Amino acid sequence: MKSRLLSACLLGLLVGLVACNSSKPEKAAVAKPTLGINPYGTSGVKPDISKVPADLKKVFDYIDTHTDEDTQNLVKWIQQPSISNSGEGIPESAEMVKGFFDKLGCQTTRVYDVGITEYGSPGNPVVYAKCDEGAPKTVAIYWQYDTMPVTQPTNWVSPPFEGRIIPGSQTNLPNYSKVLVGRGATNSKGPEMAQLNALMAYKQVMGKLPVNLIFIAEGDEERMDIGLRKFIQDHSDLLAEADALYAGGPSEGCVYVELTTSGKAWGRGPTDSDVHGVMKRTTDSPAWRHIHMLASLTSLDGNTPLIKGFFENMEKPTPEQMAELKKRAEKTDLTKMAQSSGVARFMSDDPVEVLKDGRFGTSFNLDGIWGGNMYAGGAGAILPNKIVSKHNFRYVPKMDGPDLIKKLRAQLDANGYKDVQIKLIGDVPWSRGSSADTDISNAHKAAAEMLGMREGGNAFLMASHYNLLGDDKALGVAEAEATGGYWPSYLFTDGEVGQKIGSVSIPMGMGARGGAGGRAHAANEWFAIEGKSWDNGLAGAEKIVAASIFEYAQITTVAPRKKMTAAAK
Repeated sequence: MKSRLLSACLLGLLVGLVACNSSKPEKAAVAKPTLGINPYGTSGVKPDISKVPADLKKVFDYIDTHTDEDTQNLVKWIQQPSISNSGEGIPESAEMVKGFFDKLGCQTTRVYDVGITEYGSPGNPVVYAKCDEGAPKTVAIYWQYDTMPVTQPTNWVSPPFEGRIIPGSQTNLPNYSKVLVGRGATNSKGPEMAQLNALMAYKQVMGKLPVNLIFIAEGDEERMDIGLRKFIQDHSDLLAEADALYAGGPSEGCVYVELTTSGKAWGRGPTDSDVHGVMKRTTDSPAWRHIHMLASLTSLDGNTPLIKGFFENMEKPTPEQMAELKKRAEKTDLTKMAQSSGVARFMSDDPVEVLKDGRFGTSFNLDGIWGGNMYAGGAGAILPNKIVSKHNFRYVPKMDGPDLIKKLRAQLDANGYKDVQIKLIGDVPWSRGSSADTDISNAHKAAAEMLGMREGGNAFLMASHYNLLGDDKALGVAEAEATGGYWPSYLFTDGEVGQKIGSVSIPMGMGARGGAGGRAHAANEWFAIEGKSWDNGLAGAEKIVAASIFEYAQITTVAPRKKMTAAAK
């Protein structure tokens, strides 16, 4: 037996030596699988670049050959949670964004701790960066790095922080062959990563950018910009050299409150804690009081606030604006528009009314309510001692957020609910934005013309950010109206604002943006990676960014602001 074992071992050794000495070549390393993204979309039709300067064509070529890598940059960012309401991933995200700016080559990058805000809560960090390219003009770029929480994870087709690339058809988006699904995809990491990728490509090819840059990235957009507001109050000087804001526009106003009904303040029902549900036989319910209180503040359909003086000072659309809305309504398909927005239907079946409400309307929303037994399913008898609901009031120019809260207080008192407490979470005043005839806006228009885009065509407008209109293809390419949605325009604009904070006052860029996305704040938030045409995917979005900064460097009807010397700094 031993000899047989020895013979087997020797035979195995001999085979091994033969294998080692074989002249047969080793297998080549397996290449990493690619995403296979077509930078020109499924149509494969390239933009007309006959008017594009030779150097810019090189930037476009670089973008085309790095689309997969650029997509992976976005995937990695999506995979980093950054939920401002809970604080999850906020410090890590701020450092990650700082790393983006470091990689771009910005000489100054810093994460600012803004401290306690005027609303009593600490603000999330603001990331600041300055890239001195030795250029005459400086462009400021606003970012938010925070996102909304995930409230319905089972409704997602893929995990919200995985950043999976899937066929658009899987999320009812047949006009896009590949979309990235993830929290923050369109609000606002997708558009922002398109900007960063484009700037990286431009610098990689040309050695430097044609403009200097200032980045301001906040982590409180979903918390009423409370930290950014404090930052602008304290550090307006950091934007003193900015000649323009890359992208921006008008904003509605939005004021946010919490309403609390408690047995302690009411003097009835349980006072210090929830009690057993059997006590409802003999005891008043703060929860039912809260429900009746809320019902007293709106019409039966919930669409009209019943708050005295609520509509005072409300600015109505002009005849010219109504004529524009009627023209747009002719091309609006409300069924497709509702479907792409994830709603059953709109309040009105008249496209004119829907577009008017979206752009010029107001609202009083119930965002959430909690208290008592919050466990889904099962049982557990509870008589809650306290119920809290949160609400946002969206308002238009000439209205005032704090004034609306005063009117809410007066109405609650008149309705017999003096015990209901109001907590102001934050207020974002309205802004009219800048004139459309600015160098930066004209640069966006010139970039679109250079690439053969019709004005407003396939625009990734603020509407996509807030997704009232959702998929712009539902309306027929250029009909996406900037409707609804607030952003901190009032902190930057040189236009009229509801309240002035700080000293920043710069023109904003309005015009065509590439790319597409939607379902912000909803399940299956998405950003288009590959569409049907070249301009509604990631590569197209990047090309329009590159073309816009190129054009802005060429257009100078307003002299650049004075730049600080090294000694002054």
